[in-house]
Amino acid sequence: MKTLKTLKAELLKHPDTRAEYEALADEFSLARELIAARTSAGLTQADVAERMGTGQSTVARLESGTGTPSLRSVQRYAQAVGRRAVVRLEHA
Repeated sequence: MKTLKTLKAELLKHPDTRAEYEALADEFSLARELIAARTSAGLTQADVAERMGTGQSTVARLESGTGTPSLRSVQRYAQAVGRRAVVRLEHA
């Protein structure tokens, strides 16, 4: 049985797959940051949702790395986990 790491390496050998993967890197980076902040705060998705005044499915969607959340949603999430959202523009 292949490991996830092995499968990922095989898939990323294909230029088209690699390009798509890299295009989504920022969205997945945000998702990882959100999940890390929540788990570091010792909170569940339901806890964060309650603090945000929304449903758990909204928190799950924010953490999924799919779609483009609004800055306001990220700020509300950050506040719910005791953090502050910071936007930074970097050279490409």
